[in-house]
Amino acid sequence: MKLIEGLTAEEERAAAIFRALGNPARVRIITELARRNACVTGDLVDVLPLAQSTVSQHLKVLKEAGIIRGSIGGEGCYCLDPDVVRWLANFCTDVCCPPEASCAPGGGASPGG
Repeated sequence: MKLIEGLTAEEERAAAIFRALGNPARVRIITELARRNACVTGDLVDVLPLAQSTVSQHLKVLKEAGIIRGSIGGEGCYCLDPDVVRWLANFCTDVCCPPEASCAPGGGASPGG
């Protein structure tokens, strides 16, 4: 991957999170964790057509990106980190609809410019 100079810490953090979410299995894992809204143990293998070792590897990537927290492996217990989810939502809102733009329907901001 080519490095881009001058990224802010927030842009680097967002890039790491988006990279981790770039796999459909990981998106499914966070969707399931959000749906359950609780600490989850080995149950995720039951909802994914993947081996336990593969699910564990996906969990490791999500944890390294800061999206989930908890222990992984064996009878690990993991959940979404609500602070990271809120941070990502705010980052996306700020990028897609900065305060100086009007993103309301008919508010003047138009796709493409």
